[in-house]
Amino acid sequence: MLRAAGVGVGDEVVVPAFGNVEVAEAVTQVGALPLFADIDPVTYCLDALAVEAAVTPRTAAVVVVHRFGRSADVARLHGVGQRHGLLVLEQAESEAPYEEIARRRERASYLDAKLRGVRTPDGGDGHTYQQYVVRVPGNGRPDRDAFARAVRHRGVECRVPVKTPVHRLPEFRRCVSLPETERAAEETLALPVDATLTRREMQRIVSACNSLGGLLQPAF
Repeated sequence: MLRAAGVGVGDEVVVPAFGNVEVAEAVTQVGALPLFADIDPVTYCLDALAVEAAVTPRTAAVVVVHRFGRSADVARLHGVGQRHGLLVLEQAESEAPYEEIARRRERASYLDAKLRGVRTPDGGDGHTYQQYVVRVPGNGRPDRDAFARAVRHRGVECRVPVKTPVHRLPEFRRCVSLPETERAAEETLALPVDATLTRREMQRIVSACNSLGGLLQPAF
């Protein structure tokens, strides 16, 4: 899409650092330079104000990546594009059948109501819960990685969604301030929310997480 739009050598493209490296790689493959902007801490997608602050006279485009089943604020991002004459491209997640999304939402609602000691995801704007991403507060007590090890030890699969932000990878290293990106990379953990999970499996997830609650400070 970048190449078809005429983006190339000498251009800059604003992309998120919280996520997969493939977006930044696509920018370099057309000869352009990726600019990293910070994310909104609720949606984990590009923040419009951060994008606007990153724009320079050489910026030609913005690549908006929807994350974890939550959509970016596309209206505001397109507004930034219109003000600065930028192409705004969207990378959407794969869509699941409605029934599967409905079951994931049911399981997410159960976790929202039962989990303690972690910050549950905001369910606004039609969240489809491609991943159920919580925050484990970093407060000097068990951090996210220790929490994940303990939960796995209790028989619950979980994963760190973004281990290293792209701007910290050797090939894309930038001296740029992205506090929300850094915080999200340190605190986020994806818990199971598959549509096939049984009530017993859901209870095991809650029990495993809440058994650590006494070791955690309140999430808010």
